[in-house]
Amino acid sequence: MYRNKWLGLLLGLFIALAPGIKAADLTSSQTAPAPSEPPKTNSEVLTTYKKMSLEELMNQDVTSVSKQPEPLREASAAIQVITGDEIRRSGASSIPEALRLADNLDVAQVNSHDWAISARGFNANLANKLLVLIDGRAVYTPLYGGVLWNMQDYLLEDIDRIEVISGPGGTLWGANAVNGVINITTKNAKDTQGLYLEAGGGTELQDFTGVRYGGMLTSNVYYRVYGKYFNLDDEILTDGKNASDASEKGQGGFRIDTEPSLPNVFTVQGDIYTGNEDIAAGDERIGGGNVLGRWTHAMSGGSDMSLQAYYDRTHLTYPYGAPLGTLTDDLSTYDLDFQHNFSLGQRNNIVWGLGYRFTQEVENNAHQVLFLPATLNHNLFSGFVQDEIKLFENLFFTLGSKLEHNDYTGFEVEPSARLQWNVTSKQMLWTAVSRAVRTPSRFDHDLNIPTFLPPPYQTFQSGNPDFESETVIAYELGYRAQLGSKISSSISTFYNDYDDLRSLSPGSAADFFLPHEFANGLKADTYGVEISADYQILHWWRLHGGYDWLKEDIYVKSGQTDMNNALDETADPQNQVFLRSSMDLPFNLALDLDSRWIDILHNDNNGVPGTVPSYFELGARLAWRATKNLEFSIVGQNLLQDQHPEYGFPGPTREEIQRSIYGKVAWRF
Repeated sequence: MYRNKWLGLLLGLFIALAPGIKAADLTSSQTAPAPSEPPKTNSEVLTTYKKMSLEELMNQDVTSVSKQPEPLREASAAIQVITGDEIRRSGASSIPEALRLADNLDVAQVNSHDWAISARGFNANLANKLLVLIDGRAVYTPLYGGVLWNMQDYLLEDIDRIEVISGPGGTLWGANAVNGVINITTKNAKDTQGLYLEAGGGTELQDFTGVRYGGMLTSNVYYRVYGKYFNLDDEILTDGKNASDASEKGQGGFRIDTEPSLPNVFTVQGDIYTGNEDIAAGDERIGGGNVLGRWTHAMSGGSDMSLQAYYDRTHLTYPYGAPLGTLTDDLSTYDLDFQHNFSLGQRNNIVWGLGYRFTQEVENNAHQVLFLPATLNHNLFSGFVQDEIKLFENLFFTLGSKLEHNDYTGFEVEPSARLQWNVTSKQMLWTAVSRAVRTPSRFDHDLNIPTFLPPPYQTFQSGNPDFESETVIAYELGYRAQLGSKISSSISTFYNDYDDLRSLSPGSAADFFLPHEFANGLKADTYGVEISADYQILHWWRLHGGYDWLKEDIYVKSGQTDMNNALDETADPQNQVFLRSSMDLPFNLALDLDSRWIDILHNDNNGVPGTVPSYFELGARLAWRATKNLEFSIVGQNLLQDQHPEYGFPGPTREEIQRSIYGKVAWRF
């Protein structure tokens, strides 16, 4: 019923955003002067992964570790990079599916449209200890804490890379980067010139389409516009019944970039989206949009400064069902960020910055699920400084801290110290000690759930106005190496000491133990190992393997109580094993296989331990490049079982993820 409406919306958006597209623009001829570096054609982009050696992949620049470009082999953190070409070859159709390519994440599909994603534990409900950015725009929600993955989307063809850090990132990125940072970077408009079309469909991903056009406004200003739509079918319940959780979503946007080699570089970009999702209680609706501007100025001596501002608005209508009612949440975010990088002498490389964020959240509360006050204005002020000190030619010590002030808990300090030893030009050892915090969400602070008793109403469960930030002290040790021309590997170990974790305490016996109130009554110790390796067996065949081991000990503080028996903050596998194979075959064929084994999950079933069984699954993509501009592919996901659960409490209503097969055609000009 919605399909024609969404296709019409995307076509209209594309026409509205690109009124200047003419038939002549679809050819290779251009009347504008050539830039200093010619933009990449679609056929050049298509073969990038095939041509890059392991050494070139290790030398690619990343920015998430130090907020400055540096080669991956010198990044002193547990970081993995998912390239745009790896996303294409995997057959992923969404950002969460693409994140399965990062071995240092726990990615669990909850239902047709919802995902649970975390690093180094605490993947319960909305994982609230992972900070996610898309082109520098934070998408962490202050309502529940965590990321609403059903709202995060982009045309995957235009994603340049995803940098995934497991471990604290609070010193540079601020609160809520407790267990990791995901930094999604889209391609410069210069690298997405020409026309791109994709379409397909299958069993679970019933149909999808995407279109993007990139062109030049002047000799050194590039742009692109895009639109996309998809429709997901229902998953299935444990008892075999239909889960009734189908969804559909449409999104469009634009990006404008000036020539990257100019002293002053400007970027303006924006997105708008809307969608509908079926859930057990009714129809969930999501929508929103954002616009971002960034100015970067290069100065003499290799220093530079940048100023970024964005506005982001999200809308969520969530039905809880009778008699709880429906919650409507509208969030507006205004963010301003300044950063300056410079060298001081021959041994100090300093980066510092200031930031301000204002959020206004307006709730149309449900009957039995309220956030009080219904309208909340919140201010966040921040500043950070970090100094990388060259102790010797191959030994570096990095010291820094972030200072933030929020309206809930006041000042928060997040320092870190990091030591990096470049053993050789291709081997590096690093160690770090960091402190990070998760600040309270509205769920922790402002929630109010009344009882079903007649007036005067009594509160059944409430947030806590005295809720403090959760904290972690993290200790890390890692090694990264290029072992010859065919093997690269990394290993990271960690020990995390958490305090003031969220608990649920009962009220007094005189009030029938009401209200239940959130408190900071839990502590935890976690430790583990993350291993990954790439092996170029032959020039046309590459293997990637990964293994994660995680041990968690979450317990109630002395003198405190928790009605969930310290079970509600975790749903994590102890072991994860990954193996991927990428082959370029004769006759322009490419075959990619992706297997994973996920250990049993232990979670909270109303204060009683629950489990999700371990599972082994396989994904596959076979692609045929018919011409340099036309590619056909068929993708299979979860091929080994008809259905399996990845998340949720045991019972007949737990959703299970079904086998999925779809076909795709991609056309590039």
